[in-house]
Amino acid sequence: MSYIDKIKERAKLDKKTIVLPETTDKRTLFAAAKLMEEGIANIILVGDEDKIRDGAEWLELDLSGVKIINPKTTEKLDDYVNLLYETRKAKGMTPEQAREILLKDNLTFGIVMVKADDADGMVAGACHSTADTLRPALQILKTAPGTKLVSAFFVMDTQFKNQGENGTFIFADCGLNQDPTSEELAAIADSSAKSFKALVGPNPVIAMLSHSTKGSAKHALVDKVAEATRIAKEQYPDLVLDGELQVDAALVPSVAKSKAPGSAVGGRANIMIFPNLDAGNIGYKLVQRLGGAEAYGPILQGIAKPVNDLSRGCSWQDIVGVVALTAVQAQLK
Repeated sequence: MSYIDKIKERAKLDKKTIVLPETTDKRTLFAAAKLMEEGIANIILVGDEDKIRDGAEWLELDLSGVKIINPKTTEKLDDYVNLLYETRKAKGMTPEQAREILLKDNLTFGIVMVKADDADGMVAGACHSTADTLRPALQILKTAPGTKLVSAFFVMDTQFKNQGENGTFIFADCGLNQDPTSEELAAIADSSAKSFKALVGPNPVIAMLSHSTKGSAKHALVDKVAEATRIAKEQYPDLVLDGELQVDAALVPSVAKSKAPGSAVGGRANIMIFPNLDAGNIGYKLVQRLGGAEAYGPILQGIAKPVNDLSRGCSWQDIVGVVALTAVQAQLK
């Protein structure tokens, strides 16, 4: 059974309600139909019901059981307006502005549904930028208690079953933090270890990645990762973690033995912490597009309730996978 099939089975054990707000995109409708068919989650679509039903009929999709909420006609609009206003009034939002936003922005509407506990999570990003998807989540849902930093990761399910956790890895941060500091990289490592235990397996092994291994190169970027490793070992002593490491030293035991003898990682990494967003984004897409891996994310960690992003190049199958992951996250809240 593949990694994502295992996640789907976990999602089915305690079905959660997930909002999909991008209902003008046919991938969302395909995903909604498949999610209902497989019984992975309860689905709410946001938009005009007649248009959604017409689109489903044209695509020959069965949306039986899917709940459709039209912001313009729902009886809960006034409640949602008040909730958004109360959440954002300190930033200058008026009730009139809150109503206008909810009537024109399905993503914010979906986030407010999650805030109101009318849904357990939301997935979007198939036709919106990461910034547009995540901004309302950060503004409205806020961070989880004790969280130092909200970050994003991808679950990468590769063909190489002798590496990672039966071929599965977490790559972070590949979707949110542009140029994290050493302290932030350490926090991302800790959050990623928790996400790994929740979604992948019990034994996270973390590589703090660089173009250098143990001082083989000298540069401020190398220093940043080395300092992040020191901070992580000091603040999170229970983590199995090492750095700075090149990718081959993180993944290949024989290379690790040569380049980083005595490393706690020793070529067994299943979590890759990238030094910045450029490296993370490039890295996951290379592994996905050239290495044939399945990539699920960006998945947010550290936010109060599950809201997850999609690549705009995603397939409807990717949406199904991310919804399943979001549902499992919701089970753990």
